[in-house]
Amino acid sequence: MWTAGVDEAGRGPVLGPLVVGSVALPTKDLHLLTEHGICDSKDLTHAKRKSMTAWFHQQASQRGWLHQIVVCPPQRIDAAVSKNGLNLLEVELFAEALNPFRTQLGDGVHILNDACDVNAERFTNRIAARLIEWPWTNSTMHSEHKADTNHAVVGMASILAKVKRDECIAQLAERLGFGVGSGYPSDPYTKAALPSLLKGKTPHPQLRWSWKTIHRAWFALHQEEPPLRTWVNDAQQTLFEV
Repeated sequence: MWTAGVDEAGRGPVLGPLVVGSVALPTKDLHLLTEHGICDSKDLTHAKRKSMTAWFHQQASQRGWLHQIVVCPPQRIDAAVSKNGLNLLEVELFAEALNPFRTQLGDGVHILNDACDVNAERFTNRIAARLIEWPWTNSTMHSEHKADTNHAVVGMASILAKVKRDECIAQLAERLGFGVGSGYPSDPYTKAALPSLLKGKTPHPQLRWSWKTIHRAWFALHQEEPPLRTWVNDAQQTLFEV
């Protein structure tokens, strides 16, 4: 029997991707996560998250643990906001982070999701509807609020997602040649970077054009609303590793 955990990082920022991470490991190995201090990524420093990610990859290579990272770019986020909203986007991303496990976990899996929907059962049902050939053999799924705090396996998924998002933000800053902070609207470094990211004919591609912060700033500069964005699924960035 296996246990899987799924969580996201980067739901609220005004720039950069929303990242969903999933991990799956034999249930008998769960104690190793707890013993190593794995918990919600928000309770850890950047250095500690990096260290725990390195430890996870080492264990995964030795023990056959699985993980999946789905990187959802701002363009897809904006298109989803204008169509069905963020909660349904997360449903899609969670399903994408789980589907590759289907053929890997022959003896069944119990899946734990960190629920973004106020109705956790609805969140589970919506994910289940998007899983290939669900229900899988001997498998169950459960979603709950604060699952990243309550279950180390979900905490591990949150750490992998957060580390990947931080890498994306660091790469963006390197390409731009200036810092952009964390990407959250309240971050003073992000606030300072926004004017430079709003100078073109459209907002910078890594900004979330549908966010109120960007709407207000763009309108103040250009006296018009930023354009709507569309998304084509075959451009999705998905990384899978065993």
